[in-house]
This record gives sequence, structure tokens and C-alpha cells, in this order.
Amino acid sequence: MSKPVIQFIKGVDELTVPDVSLTRSRDQTNGVAIFVFDQPSIFDSSRDLGEITGFYMIDEEGTLQSVDVSAKFVNGKPSKIEARFVMRTLREWDRFMRFMERYANQNNLGFVKK
Repeated sequence: MSKPVIQFIKGVDELTVPDVSLTRSRDQTNGVAIFVFDQPSIFDSSRDLGEITGFYMIDEEGTLQSVDVSAKFVNGKPSKIEARFVMRTLREWDRFMRFMERYANQNNLGFVKK
């Protein structure tokens, strides 16, 4: 069983644990997860490894991916990465939640409902 990981370049695990925000529609058919990585480790090595190609959440079930990734800059230097993952069906929501449960357990993340 492989450990759950997040990658921005395939084959290169992101070491920084993100803040994650979830929203879900009232009828619970779709939702959005927003991941914010403050000073992600990929900034340290992306020049050597290539460009960020997307947002990949990988676990024992396979890969969830998104291309909705943006970098935030402060004084001309990259400081954050924000990635959005949109879930359009209940099946996608359930699959995402299984990934997040594994990822949270691996990285000691908690859940706070607002």
C-alpha cells in the first residue's frame, strides 16, 4: 500500500502540508477543495526538475488531478501555490474524501468545521 502524496511535477512529492478548504453545494452534488501551500518545497527544486505541470493527488486507488494551479508572488519571488480541485459528482466527492482521509492520517491533519 503506497502512502498518499501530492505532486506538482509527476514523480516529485510535495513535502509542504497545505491548508485545505472545502465547500459543497446545498444539494451535495458537487464541491470544491482549495489547497494553499505556503512556501512549498517544489519552489526549491522546480528549476532543476522542470515546470509545474498540474496538481496530482496520488494514493493506492490511483490519481486525482487538476490543472487549476496558480502561484502567488511577494516582491517578485514565489511564496504560495494555490490549487483547486472541483468535484462534480457524488462519486468524485467520495473518492476525494477517501484520499483526504489517508493524506490527513499520514500528515497529522485535523478537520475544523466552520
